[in-house]
Amino acid sequence: MGSRGACIFKHQAYINGKWLNALSGKKFPVSNPANGLKIGEVPDMNKEDTLHAIAAAKESFKEWQNVPAKERSKYLRKWFELIDKSSEDIAKLMTAENGKPLIEAKAEVAYGAGYIEWFAEEAKRIYGEVAPRPSNTREMVFFREPIGVVGLITPWNFPMAMLTRKAAAALAAGCTCVARPAEDTPLTALALAALAEEAGLPKGVFNVVTSSAHHAAEIGKALCESEDVAGISFTGSTAVGKILYQQCAGTVKRLALELGGNAPFMVFDSADIEKAVEGVMASKFRNSGQTCVASNRILVQETVFDEFVKALSKRIEKMLVVGDGLDCGVNQGPLANEKQLVKVESLVKDAVNKGAKVVIGGKQHKLGGLFYEPTVLTNIDEQMECFNEEIFGPVCLCIRFKTEADAIEMANNTRRGLAGYFFSNDYQQIWRVARKLQTGIVGVNEGIISSVEAPFGGIKESGFGREGSHHGIDEYTHVKYVTFGGLNY
Repeated sequence: MGSRGACIFKHQAYINGKWLNALSGKKFPVSNPANGLKIGEVPDMNKEDTLHAIAAAKESFKEWQNVPAKERSKYLRKWFELIDKSSEDIAKLMTAENGKPLIEAKAEVAYGAGYIEWFAEEAKRIYGEVAPRPSNTREMVFFREPIGVVGLITPWNFPMAMLTRKAAAALAAGCTCVARPAEDTPLTALALAALAEEAGLPKGVFNVVTSSAHHAAEIGKALCESEDVAGISFTGSTAVGKILYQQCAGTVKRLALELGGNAPFMVFDSADIEKAVEGVMASKFRNSGQTCVASNRILVQETVFDEFVKALSKRIEKMLVVGDGLDCGVNQGPLANEKQLVKVESLVKDAVNKGAKVVIGGKQHKLGGLFYEPTVLTNIDEQMECFNEEIFGPVCLCIRFKTEADAIEMANNTRRGLAGYFFSNDYQQIWRVARKLQTGIVGVNEGIISSVEAPFGGIKESGFGREGSHHGIDEYTHVKYVTFGGLNY
């Protein structure tokens, strides 16, 4: 690492402005998925530690909510600048614990930091309203106020960006945070905490509780059931999201869920096939397919199906280099953990047993470990588990369709509704399909759809709430209506 690497490489959790071990004294290891080697150890915290963090956040909220927006903006701006200065070291740390190629880690650092920069500005634009008075004796104003302490539960696939797009919006709104990063990637979150401390954020405003998978459920439950926590923002699986949804019911708290996807990627016969292939490469193989907006079902019109599959397979074989993300030239890292490998292998095996054809790949990579070959499957039908389940791996399912109506019906035939993509050069078709797709996000002739300026979120069982854009503030504020009576105009 560079000169600042030691400053951000932390092995303790961060609560109330202090670097702490678990009250139990227990720790758990963090390993590199590319080689299985231990990077370090961090505190294995539990419910008791979490309640300590919640109490700290509650106390700090008393002051933080009253800090002028311009001052909150300055804190966030300073945090952003320090992250930018440490970007190379954060990226290397992320690759070591997550496995993604260094080039992707660098892109995530820039992307994640962008949310802090964005919400540093949005902090100054949380406007209220003055409504026309209903009579000559009254005035009405509406204020937007921070909701309070928020629990942030984040995944391993984007360990920085998934945290910053929540925390930056919450802090900008005047909320305080208790974050629980995924057990696979706690070091990136702790690096962010170290830089938040250096930026001067007051103690208790931003807290990071680390734990192994063993204590994940009790920490999540503690955050959901605490009367001192006003809101929960969670990114992760639909199954876990449903559990958190139930646990939040008792305190009727604010909830934002960004859950699993099953993204369709449609290629119509008017599309530029090479550009469509580029779109799949971008949307499917980033982070080895381990993204919630990864194209899961590639639906191709039958008149161009064979041409597309051939072009895609050639591009994969020519462009993708599998290996340790820290090695030069590598653009496909390992899967994140053993559970992911088992899942991908199981889905591919099920598909092949039910008649799918392996065009390329289809098995564990010759490097062994958690590496899996980039794969293209055809002859896919709706009875295969991979058609209905989020793969979260480097596997392309290529499926034929005849008509636009068939494609839309197939694309919408899922309980998930996060992202959808399609390529077409028919402008009338573009408007029709974009309107009819049942997803919160649509990419038209584009494979990269995430941006700090855009509202990110889904519908159906992909969750609710939006992150990023000016809408990201909405999850952390409520509207207070104040009426002034006894006036005489």
